[in-house]
Amino acid sequence: MKVLVLCEYPPAPAGLATQGELLVRGLREIGVDVQAVHYDATHEKEWYYRWFQPDVALGIGYWGYTPQLVLHPRQFGVPSVPWLVADGYLARYREELNSLPLILLTSDWVRQVYIRDGIRPDALAVLPVGCDVECFTPELAAHPRTALTRELLGVAPDELLLLTVGGDAASKGAREVMEALARLAGRVPAWRYVCKVWPQPRTAAQTQADLALAEELGIRDRITIASSFASRNFMPHLIAACDIYVGPSRLEGFGMPHVEAGACGKPVVAMDAMAFRDTLVHEETALLAGVARENTVTEVRVFDGEHDVTGTLISLEPPRVVDYRASVDDLECALLRLMTDAGLRRRLGAGGRARVEARFAHRVVARRMVELVTPSLRGAVSATAPAHTSLAA
Repeated sequence: MKVLVLCEYPPAPAGLATQGELLVRGLREIGVDVQAVHYDATHEKEWYYRWFQPDVALGIGYWGYTPQLVLHPRQFGVPSVPWLVADGYLARYREELNSLPLILLTSDWVRQVYIRDGIRPDALAVLPVGCDVECFTPELAAHPRTALTRELLGVAPDELLLLTVGGDAASKGAREVMEALARLAGRVPAWRYVCKVWPQPRTAAQTQADLALAEELGIRDRITIASSFASRNFMPHLIAACDIYVGPSRLEGFGMPHVEAGACGKPVVAMDAMAFRDTLVHEETALLAGVARENTVTEVRVFDGEHDVTGTLISLEPPRVVDYRASVDDLECALLRLMTDAGLRRRLGAGGRARVEARFAHRVVARRMVELVTPSLRGAVSATAPAHTSLAA
């Protein structure tokens, strides 16, 4: 099989780019002939279609990328299989997506979202995001790299390090975590809660609001929100330095840091909802808080292209869930147990490592991709248009 991966390439230190990079690596390591190209590189993609002559173009993104991931390769007679995440209400491209024999999705929760929005179930299969289990590994707290990482984050040797990673802290559930931590005064060992967020205008405004909440809760001196760029090379050391990974995200179609934390042998605190039901196991790899609230919308405004400034208002029946909130009571109980029981932390961490090695290692995911895609290619070429002969944009 020859595979052309359409993704964010060269990869930046972000989720979709890492998803593509690990798939390419995994395929190469299991002997598949694979090339990667940016999904928006129109001429370069056609060059690969005509020179490399792939059996399939596997595109990574969300439904809004359908023109780049599905329609463009179809113009050149190349079968396409998109590997998609959820991103709001699927307002366009139902016909195009429903014409495909196979669509890969990152979790069963994402699959249910696509079914909800009108994509036929028989075309949808779950393929989790891979994890580099050679880079993300358990590391002793006394290791010089780990000690230095903790020092740079302002964590004292006798403090427990709780960590959250994301574009911003609130979307990963940090505000609910802070409310739970504020209730634990005098009942747990010394701790510091570090949120590693991405520097961007939206994050800066949210960070100020989150720090204001910490001040209101009386725990501002124990909260660090670290806003700086960080490469994928640094992430294994950052996660390996924590004692507990905390991420009851409000919306999560996979949760790559949670899986990476498991690979590092860290216990995870998350929510019993969304993709966490695929990636984590309550009392075996993680402690999962219940859902306190589902936030829904009854209408959505859909914009038809970049020049549409007014959009069309669509009523939704039944209402669509847009995000969740974890139970602060449950988070309090989970954190109390983990912060006071080193044995429980070790047991859940070991369970997490074993689960990630078995299910989410990037070579495991690559093999599963081949198993899923191969049957869908039978007869797919006849359903695509004949190849073009020019490099027209």
